[in-house]
Amino acid sequence: MGKTRLEAFTDAVIAIIMTILALELKRPDGATFADLWALRHSFLVYFISFATLAIYWNNHHHLFQAAKVVSGRILWWNIILLFCISLFPFTTVWVGEYLTSRAAEITYGVLMLAADVVWVFLAYSLLREHSKESTLYRSLVGSKKPAFTIGVIVIGLIIGWFWPPAVILFCLISLIPWVVPDRRIEKHMQDKKE
Repeated sequence: MGKTRLEAFTDAVIAIIMTILALELKRPDGATFADLWALRHSFLVYFISFATLAIYWNNHHHLFQAAKVVSGRILWWNIILLFCISLFPFTTVWVGEYLTSRAAEITYGVLMLAADVVWVFLAYSLLREHSKESTLYRSLVGSKKPAFTIGVIVIGLIIGWFWPPAVILFCLISLIPWVVPDRRIEKHMQDKKE
């Protein structure tokens, strides 16, 4: 089956999630800069969540740019990924209000970990549908980004059990390799055109 509907649906859902995330931002209780400063934790967590969603969207776009076909399994892993990231507005508000709360931070980290694990299953399902000579296969095999991300978040969750703000810090660190989508996809796509 084609991939166009999956991409369009994913784009729409992520756009809605980002909108909900923005709508969940609290306004200051007063009209002073001090009132605005009181919301700094909420803005920090909002920034991290928004960046996370943008990074997921960008990498999803690159991943499916190289994909030629999708299967029912891929559709379901994509839906599960969207489910995970749809919970970001909820956890963002909770952590923003209670930055030092173990429960809020651990929940945020577990959600980020779940989304990253689902990403691995989505990528693996895509690999199963493409030959070893495909651009997608050559681009994904050997990538260390998922293992790094999952490892960093697990470390953050462990440290976060004792010092909760570590979770959000390690989630932020886990995003660093994903800021620039896998250049191998672009390189292999370009090589194929030449």
